[in-house]
Amino acid sequence: MYAVFSARWVTDPGREGLRETPQRVAAMYAEVFAGMKYTNEEIGNMFRKTFADGRVSDVADTGRVVVMKDIDMFSFCEHHMALMYDMKATVAYIPAERVLGLSKIARICDMVGRRLQLQERIGADIADIMSAVTGSDDVAVPFNGRPQLCDGERCQKS
Repeated sequence: MYAVFSARWVTDPGREGLRETPQRVAAMYAEVFAGMKYTNEEIGNMFRKTFADGRVSDVADTGRVVVMKDIDMFSFCEHHMALMYDMKATVAYIPAERVLGLSKIARICDMVGRRLQLQERIGADIADIMSAVTGSDDVAVPFNGRPQLCDGERCQKS
């Protein structure tokens, strides 16, 4: 992809500051798209190890809602590879079989964000993973953020 960009837009690809750019871009893509390597089930399996022996009664009051707010996220649009930024997720669930530590909830959100996708899919994917890991059908994942570049700055204004 960098070769296509470079051939079209870069006047001197041999310039000092650009010589190692293809390697840097490849490393960046490996990092920001790390979630592409995993299905929702595989992401869930990464976070199945929970407190104690997994019994909710050992670590939380059953029936109480666990909420983590304002989880910072970013992702990329699958149509234009445009950055979706300033996203904040809230994850709420009622523990059933297992309870997750708050850092694991944030890491699930981060891993889901590291994919090419539609904004509309992000919350559903996080909810599916949370439900699978905790055994709870009572999961909600509202999120908000600035409009992505394909809907905002990139588009022609009418």
